[in-house]
Amino acid sequence: MDSYVLWNLDLLRCLCQYGETDMSDQRRPYRMARRAELEAQTRLRITESTAALHEEVGPARTTISAIAERAGVRRSTVYRHFPDDETLFDACSSHWRAANPPPDVRAWTSIDDPTVRTETALRELYAFYGRTTAMYTSLFRDEALVPIVKRRLSSFHAYVGSAADTLMRGRGLRGRAADRTRAAIGHAVSFPTWRSLVQEQRLEEGDAVLLMCRFVEDAGRAP
Repeated sequence: MDSYVLWNLDLLRCLCQYGETDMSDQRRPYRMARRAELEAQTRLRITESTAALHEEVGPARTTISAIAERAGVRRSTVYRHFPDDETLFDACSSHWRAANPPPDVRAWTSIDDPTVRTETALRELYAFYGRTTAMYTSLFRDEALVPIVKRRLSSFHAYVGSAADTLMRGRGLRGRAADRTRAAIGHAVSFPTWRSLVQEQRLEEGDAVLLMCRFVEDAGRAP
């Protein structure tokens, strides 16, 4: 074969190899981005599956096998994304709270009248309980059984305590009247109270709010 032809063939081969390498380098960032996207989607499916199972059967009965089956992945995939219960609960709690934010306690502080403040707060809080009843029913049931649930619920209990403190402000009560009113408010803002009035006693949510408002006001009156 002519040396000129051989030289051209070698040149063409080098150019093709260079082109393949160049295109491969261009595709690499895309493949990496796509892989990261798929990993994020898998992580989200696992997180959402965990939250759904916690709501439906409770944390105590939620297994890694059930999470994997619901998310459509292997158990090893769940462990690869979440190596322990702590990281799994962190992700699940953060995801669920972002989708179900509680009422803003700070917004109630701008209402000067304690009676109006209490009614406004209870209406918002009871509506929140109505939207999240399945999850909190499961969490409270398992609180004594699963240590990590008890730790996670401590922030919720702190939130409810902060709400009660906010509703107590500006009442000008002292002594036993103040003690009774603080206890009445603490009772009114609790999730078990909402569940008892609305789910067990079958009161309309608005009637439950009015009943607890009257309860709080009566607690501050002299016997």
